[in-house]
Amino acid sequence: MRIMFVTPDYHCGVVESAGKWLNCSFVYMAGELQKDGHEVSIYDAMTKGHSINQIRDMIKKYNPDVVATSAYTSTMYAAADVLQAAREAVPAVVTVIGGVHPTFCYEEVLQEYPFIDYVVCGEGEHTLRELIGVFGMSGDGRKSISEVKGIAYRDEKGIVYTGEKPFIGDLDAVTGAWDLVEWKDYTYYIFPGSRLAVISTSRGCKHDCSFCSQQKFWHQSWRGRSVKSVTDEIGLLHKKYKVDVILIADEYPTCDRERWEDILDWLIEKKLGVKILLETRVDDIVRDEDIMWKYKKAGVVHIYIGVEATSQETLDRFKKGIGTNDSKAALDIINSHDIVTETSFVLGTPEETIGSIRETLELAKIYNPDFAHFLLLAPWPYADMYAELKPHIETFDYSEYNLVAPIIRPTSMSRDELFKEVLRCYQDFYFYKLAQWKSLADPFKRNYLFKSMKVILNNSFITQHIPMLGSMPKKVKDLIQALKIS
Repeated sequence: MRIMFVTPDYHCGVVESAGKWLNCSFVYMAGELQKDGHEVSIYDAMTKGHSINQIRDMIKKYNPDVVATSAYTSTMYAAADVLQAAREAVPAVVTVIGGVHPTFCYEEVLQEYPFIDYVVCGEGEHTLRELIGVFGMSGDGRKSISEVKGIAYRDEKGIVYTGEKPFIGDLDAVTGAWDLVEWKDYTYYIFPGSRLAVISTSRGCKHDCSFCSQQKFWHQSWRGRSVKSVTDEIGLLHKKYKVDVILIADEYPTCDRERWEDILDWLIEKKLGVKILLETRVDDIVRDEDIMWKYKKAGVVHIYIGVEATSQETLDRFKKGIGTNDSKAALDIINSHDIVTETSFVLGTPEETIGSIRETLELAKIYNPDFAHFLLLAPWPYADMYAELKPHIETFDYSEYNLVAPIIRPTSMSRDELFKEVLRCYQDFYFYKLAQWKSLADPFKRNYLFKSMKVILNNSFITQHIPMLGSMPKKVKDLIQALKIS
């Protein structure tokens, strides 16, 4: 069969501000489908910036039997538009959607979008492969759709959910269809001319943060690929496809210290010169203080850790499982090795005030990450906190559930006031950091940070909205001009 994966064209000035990122989930699912002899195409409409009319034309030209896409909450409408366009372009096409939001909200998806045929709930590679296998079977061996675990669909009686499908036991057996990637499209803006890959080395997280969708999606479990599987993939991407920047997309790649250290040791030994970007937990950084030099030597240049809050009360409410001192210690450890630090602070709970936001800002300066995101709490309809937050929700437009737009109205503030205070956090924090960066001793890190600021000024939602706070201070204008990042 001919299967086309499409990444919806959704933009909010956050994810796409630092680079052009491929959807590695499609790469791994395509690899599984290729094993059965299917013809597969990956079409990244988001990276290409294609309109829905262009998307419709591309689908019509390819003439697929199946069009598949995925969605998290804020991209749900854009993903639905893709599948509607697919049905218009190829009336007989089978439409499939997966991802976090459809997994938990499959009934809503199937009720609201009659042109969506199937929802893949949970991990997609084996489920989608089995589902598409049913479409292609005939005769006595034909399997019933109802026998495919992990999907939802409509029949004459209503919506059917076939039950949970067990997670893949051996992640090493899942191989990526890297040959389908249009590599010229993917780059990390901080390194002009770079070729960027996104890989998955593990899945899940054992923790239970109350605002997080991933721990629910993976049932608070964690599985890692073997060291050989991960390093073989990195070696292939570098040698065959000339990749020189890799984002590890996992929520928690460092969970197994022995495995993670073996990966670092391999990177050190091979001296590929590949730069690594990753996200992990505060407690793992504290745990790994004695091997942080290996992170640096292995090519890890940028680490994101989720601090989320500067008060212990809020951390406990979010079920982060860390202390405020741990967060500061982790950032200090990474900074001491001249690795770029990035973190986020979640604002906008019902109890939020102007005073509490400004207190978070001042503590963010003390924590001293290189980059800070002041994110607005998004009440995912399937999150543990949703029932508590629902009375305070003022918009149910999913496209705004992107951690940028204010969704919740605090008791003592309007949403407009909340948004302006968040913008002030960004403005004040980065005005403060610019002067600090100028005196950094490490030339690589200093150059990286200022290039990043140029990217923020050119691409981020922040620049679009900051003018509403008034003009930029003259000393900041002079500094930016002097650094030639305007």
